[in-house]
Amino acid sequence: MKLVVAAVGRMRSGPERELSARYRERAAAMGRTLGFRGIEIIEIEESRSRRSEDRMRDEAARLSAAIPENAAIVALDARGKALSSTDFAARLALWRDRGIPAVFLLIGGADGLAECLRERAELVLGFGGATWPHQLVRIMLLEQIYRATAILSGHPYHRE
Repeated sequence: MKLVVAAVGRMRSGPERELSARYRERAAAMGRTLGFRGIEIIEIEESRSRRSEDRMRDEAARLSAAIPENAAIVALDARGKALSSTDFAARLALWRDRGIPAVFLLIGGADGLAECLRERAELVLGFGGATWPHQLVRIMLLEQIYRATAILSGHPYHRE
């Protein structure tokens, strides 16, 4: 199963990009032994529309165009469900075991994700009630993917 992080906006060079790459590489290496075929990053250009609703709609259309038909969709949203790392790992394993070809994890832009994407998602995932910059959300998501692979492989990175 392929894991795809589709995010509105670009990760600029610097420490955030380096940390993001480190978690992605670790997760991809450990994930290969678990049936995960790598972690792809798709960066969607931010909309230049003036109104928030128009920006979210434009970005949702671009994100939707990247999602294949049989993919599981996870929408990252501040109002989403907070899962433990163990539960997140179990969810990834369940999709893998069901033969889902890809999981698309969507990160919206400054205005968030359009409702149409949250409605399509099998899981709306949140990292608590706080609002986070989308660059930090990407890093936290990649760390959680790495942690999930560690949990599923029995690696000691994750401690309860």
